[in-house]
Amino acid sequence: RELLRTNDQVLLSFVQALLRDAGITALLADSNMSIMEGSIGMLPRRLLVAEEHIAAARQVLQDADLGQWVKED
Repeated sequence: RELLRTNDQVLLSFVQALLRDAGITALLADSNMSIMEGSIGMLPRRLLVAEEHIAAARQVLQDADLGQWVKED
């Protein structure tokens, strides 16, 4: 499920590190779209987590004061 969507590479790296430290596997989707957009970072990337980890992943972001980035259903 989609946890967040952004074109901010620093935020994506930070959130991936937070999730990794919490033992949650995340998949970065749409990272190859730079071929279509010419590598300017215009199109957002999606960070996906398994259904059974979405609540824990959302909590990790809330605890890191990144709750405003969480995609709600």
